[in-house]
Order: sequence, then structure tokens, then C-alpha cells
Amino acid sequence: MAERIEQRLEDRVPELEQLERVGLFTRKEIKAVLRRASALEYKIQRRALRKEDFINYIQYEINLLELIKKRRARTGYSFKKDEIEISILHRIHSLFNRAIGKWKDDIQLWLSHVAFCKQWNAKHQLSRVFSSMLAIHPNKPALWIMAAKWEMETRRSSENARHLFLRALRFHPECPKLYQEYFRMELMNAEKQRKEKKEFERAKMDLGEFNYSEEILNGEMARIIYRDAAEKIKGVEFHLAVLSIAKLFDFTQDLQKEILERHGVFSLQTKFADDPLTWDYMARRELELGSLQSTERTTKQTKVSEMTQREERCSAVFEEAVKAVPTEDMWKYYITFCLERYNRKTNSEELKQKRLERTLTVFNKAHESSLLPEVLYKQWLQLLLESNLCEKATEVAEAATKRFSLSVEMWQMRLQVLIQLKSDDVTQCFEEAIKHVKSKGTLPIWTLWVEWSEGTKSKEDTEALYQRSLHTTTHAESVTMKEKYLDWTYRNSGYKKVRRVFTSLCENRPFSLDFFRKMIQIENEQESCKMLHLREYYERALREFGSTDTDLWLDYIKAELSHPQGKPENCGSIHWRAMKMLQGELVEDFVAKYTLLQTGHL
Repeated sequence: MAERIEQRLEDRVPELEQLERVGLFTRKEIKAVLRRASALEYKIQRRALRKEDFINYIQYEINLLELIKKRRARTGYSFKKDEIEISILHRIHSLFNRAIGKWKDDIQLWLSHVAFCKQWNAKHQLSRVFSSMLAIHPNKPALWIMAAKWEMETRRSSENARHLFLRALRFHPECPKLYQEYFRMELMNAEKQRKEKKEFERAKMDLGEFNYSEEILNGEMARIIYRDAAEKIKGVEFHLAVLSIAKLFDFTQDLQKEILERHGVFSLQTKFADDPLTWDYMARRELELGSLQSTERTTKQTKVSEMTQREERCSAVFEEAVKAVPTEDMWKYYITFCLERYNRKTNSEELKQKRLERTLTVFNKAHESSLLPEVLYKQWLQLLLESNLCEKATEVAEAATKRFSLSVEMWQMRLQVLIQLKSDDVTQCFEEAIKHVKSKGTLPIWTLWVEWSEGTKSKEDTEALYQRSLHTTTHAESVTMKEKYLDWTYRNSGYKKVRRVFTSLCENRPFSLDFFRKMIQIENEQESCKMLHLREYYERALREFGSTDTDLWLDYIKAELSHPQGKPENCGSIHWRAMKMLQGELVEDFVAKYTLLQTGHL
């Protein structure tokens, strides 16, 4: 193994000599590179290989390349690239190949190699990487799409891209995304050829051997792809996605018409009558139709009137939709449309008011139909509060908690509304929330309750609430409440009280590390900070977290060294205990940090 490593290091000598000769690196830097490379080589030659070692080595070499690039830019020296950069690039590709050969299933490793090839314009190497990756991972459509896009957009090869898509479809004959991207690629190819032909004709050049097929120019290849896909893929999502792609190209009017008439909205009653997405498309299409029919010379008032009419036509389609498909999803599409229109900027107060009224009406109708999704109640309440409809907001919040009585989010939302409106029913609502919601998820409610109490109630009431929360929440959630209780006590009652609270809270597990760190911080803030108390807090914390946290041990040692009442002679004992309690890599981490501490670098 040593001979192999020595050989690899010797192979680096020519490039390093060149770096020194041309003045990009100093002799001292060259020696540092060799030392680092030697350490990295030994790690990747071990019997038990680790992926992290290869990644670290690759990253080091990439950083070296970037440094050389910056120094070239600074000095203006651009020669000897074959002897320097090319050699390093070959080594990085070799490292990637070794790592990928060992961990073939790691997609991220493959993608890292792809990204590196793209960054350094290694087209030939990237082509081989894609070929190997697709041979091992043919079951991932996204990789096929990535490779085909690269062939089309970077190498400008529609033939290679088409070949990759056809191979991909043999593995995934019913993958909508593959068909969509293949469809897009053929339209992009047609558009490219149309532009080329136009440029030739404008220059009055003889096309000669250039033969542009009218079928390709008119998007016939994309039409064939769509027809093939339409036979295999069911559901309106695919057809609308393809239609949105076709609309990006100005020569696809006939193709768009075929998509609409064959599997689109005009066959709705027979094919997609129960799909909310179809209705959403039909409604939104009214906006586009309106814009196509608009004239050039219009006044501001005319534009507002026209926009109002278009949105009303959209709304009429949605009204028909919620009758035909009375589902939560359908109402969600309708409300989303209304919110989008309401949030659009306009200088017309009349139009903005109409949008607001329409949105609130639709929210109310969905609510009365018991088909308003839980996630939309929050947006409804925000809209009501922004519009100063406080009474209605209170009613809606109450209705939401009745319908979703087990939802913590709904109760939080209602409580926030009542707090914002400074209602007298806040305490009663908190009691109802705790009663209805299962104890496992009540932490957000308790947090909100104590925060509200801190600002509105007496210290006695707030403390009683904290005590109650500790007994009501689960063990895991009580950890957060202990931290908040400690912090609140210190802010409102001072050091002596917080000491007593800390001692009482330590009687019941579990704890968090932040709980102990907060108490240590409080002690350090005192003018007469006592090392005896700090030792108590550190010892309590180490009993809980001493086997998993190296920084806790180091902070304890630093306290003994820096505190006026500290005993530096205790550091050896603390170090010995840390070595006994910590496990695995944590021991190495602790030793490294302790060494830095001893040398004054930490």
C-alpha cells in the first residue's frame, strides 16, 4: 500500500514543479499540498474504505483547482494548463470513478460527478458518466430527462436527446413527465430549425444540403408523441401540462386545438367531468380569451370594466363547477383563484372591493357547505381581520374549532384572533382548547397561553399556569415548558427565586441541555458568581448529557481555569471522566478540542 501511495505522490511532482516554476505557488505551499495529499491518499487506501474520505479528497482537489484559477486571474498567467489543471482534472475524475464503483447506489455521488463535469466543461467525460449512470439506474426518469436535456441544450444534439427519450420510454412507458419533456424537446427542436431557416432565407442563401422537413417545422413530431402518450396516460393533469407547454410556442395553434378537442375541455362531459383541475382550467381560460379579444385603444375605466367582466365570467364557471363537483378540492381551486385575483395590484378601488367581496362570499359558501379545507380557514380569518370584520372573524374562528375540534392549529388560530381583539373570552377558550386537544399535542397552546398570561395576568397567576403546564403536558413537551419557566422566573423574580425553581424542576426528568445552559448563563451574569454553584449545574448537566456532548466537558474545564474561585487541579479529573463517558468519534473530537484549549487556540 505504501508503494502505491508513494507512486501516486510522485505522479503529482511534475504539476507541483510547474506550479512553483511559474510562480503560482511558493515552495512552502507545495510542501503543504504534498503533506495534505499524502494524508488523504492513506485514507483512501485503507482496507475499510469510507465514502467520506473520498468526498474529502475530491473536495480538496476541487478547492486546489479553484485556488489555481484565482491565482491565474490575479497574475495574468494562462500557460501550462495541460501540465497543471488537466492533470488535476484527471485525478478528480479517477477519484469519482473509484468512489462510484464502490458505492454505485449513491445517486448524490453520481450527481456530484455530473455537476463537476458541467462546471469544468468536461463534455466527453460527462457523456460517459451519463451513460454509466443510466445503465445502473435506468429506473429513475429524472436522470434520463437530465441527460436528454444536456444533449439538447448543451451539445445541441436533438438526435442524441431523442434517442435517450426513446430508451427511457422503453423502461417507463407510462411516465407523464418523460412524455412532457420529450414533447417539449421536439417543439424546441422545431423552433430552432424554424429560426435557422428564417435566417437563411433573410440572408438569401442557398440552403443546398440543408433540408428542413415541413413536418418537423410544424411540430408533427411533438404531435406524434402526444398521440402516443394520450393512449397510455389517463387523467386531465397530463393533457393540461402538455397544453401549457404547447402554448409557449407560437406555431402550435393546430396542435393546441387537437389537445383541447381530443382529450381536453371540450370533451369534459364525457371524459373529465368530475375532475376539479379541468374546471379550474376552463375558468381561468376565460381570462385568456378576454385578453385576446381586447382592443388596443382603451381607457383606464374600460380596462377595469373589461377585467371585471372577465373575472365574473371566471367566477360563473367556478360556480357551475362547485355544483357539478362539490368537493373540498374544487372549492380550494375556486378560493385560490379568488385570492390570486385579490392579491393582484390594481389602482382601481372599485375593482379591489369587488375582488374582496367575491373572495369573502366564496369563503362563506364553502364554509356553509362544510367543504372548506382546514388550511384555508387561516387565510379567511386574516382577510376578515384585515378588512376590520372582527365580529365575523370571531364567529368563523369558533365555527372552525367546532368542525375541527381536535386540531391544535385551529385552536391556536381562534386564540390568536381573540387575543388580537382583546376579547374577555380568552381564558375560557384556552380551557376549552386544552379539554378538546389530546395532551400529546398541546405544547403550542400552552406556549401561547403562558406568553399571553405574562403580558396580561399577575405573576402569581402566570406561575400557577407554568406549574399546571408541567403536570399536563407530556414528558417530552414539558422540557420546553421548563426552559420557559426558568427564563420567565429570572426575568420577573430574580436570582434567588430562579435558584429555588431550578432545584425543584430538577426533581423530575426529562431535561434539555439548554435548560442547564440557561442556569449556567444566569449564574455567570451575577456579580458574585459562585464556582460552587457552577459546579453543581455542570455536574447535573453531565449526568444527563455527559456521554453525548463534548462541548459541555470543555466548558466545565474552561470554567475551572478562568473563574476566580476555580480549581485548575480539577481539570485532570474532569478530562479523565470525559474520556470514560464519551464514546467512539466523540472521544477523538474531545481530544482534538482539548489540545486546542491547552495551546490557547480555543
